[in-house]
Amino acid sequence: MNFASDNTAGAAPEIIDAIVRANTGADTSYGADRISARLNQKFSALFEKEVTVFPVATGTAANALALASITPQHGAIFCHQGAHINVDECGAPEFYAGTKLVAVASADGKLTPGAIRAALRHFQRNVVHHVQPWTISLSQATELGTVYSRSELGHLSDCARAEHLLIHMDGARFANAVASTKCTPAELTWKAGIDVLSFGATKNGALAAEAAIFFDRKHEGYFPYLRKRGGHLFSKMRFVSAQLEAMLDNDLWLRLASHANAMASRLEEGLRNVAAVKVDQPVEANEVFIALPSHQARRALEAKGAIFLLWSPTEDEVPLIRLVCSFATTPQEVDAFLAALRQSV
Repeated sequence: MNFASDNTAGAAPEIIDAIVRANTGADTSYGADRISARLNQKFSALFEKEVTVFPVATGTAANALALASITPQHGAIFCHQGAHINVDECGAPEFYAGTKLVAVASADGKLTPGAIRAALRHFQRNVVHHVQPWTISLSQATELGTVYSRSELGHLSDCARAEHLLIHMDGARFANAVASTKCTPAELTWKAGIDVLSFGATKNGALAAEAAIFFDRKHEGYFPYLRKRGGHLFSKMRFVSAQLEAMLDNDLWLRLASHANAMASRLEEGLRNVAAVKVDQPVEANEVFIALPSHQARRALEAKGAIFLLWSPTEDEVPLIRLVCSFATTPQEVDAFLAALRQSV
């Protein structure tokens, strides 16, 4: 019963098969191989416009290098206070971009135009003493498992354009968001004003594969050089690219994410019948946050083999537990957790 993260699952069989197929014969190195060359075409078809794709191995690299490519060193990046780039990337965006992160608060993990405008009031444009507002970075799905709707993204985009800001999307769980909203990838990205996307695959069943996707080549900047300097231009790039290609083939990425979302919905439905537990956030993707006040109940759950992450407490100082479902989560695991929970509270 491992619900600690979707990173704890292994790789999907289709991903392993793709890596094995890529291991046949020789091919050109440093991303000039045949598989990597196909990615631009395949992702362009997926997003319904010509895009440029840069494979990397980690989400931190995709985020930090993408932000560095669109934000100058004197620029400010506005993000949610709980954003992965702000909390869990050890200062990588600041290191690679040389920029300042500006944390913005909200209760549901989402940025809003009002919150962005309020944060902007602390910075004066064209004043040498201030970093200059430049980029918004949002997470889709958010770190609290909520999902931006197409209209919410549109409102943020309108705000960004009015304030002359670019938008980066941390899409570590982008597949879960697409599966949840039933929107097309295009509708949740460039059609909604997103300039660059960190496309996540590792949490969704890849071994180690992410990509920075640019919807306009003018925003690529020095990304190829930043990727090399950051150690993410793999000499055998075909093994990273093979994972991304396999994700797109036969909509594997959506099928895996849809399963993870369905398991989270199954978990939420079962939790409704446990009186001592409160679901803290809307379950819109593959994460479930619950308030479980009893320390004894948490210890009893762990003794029964449940693995989960203790999250930050609520405003009432009640600890939250994060439960994450993956492509490999089974209905039996969900039901076993629910049974263990009922016995523990």
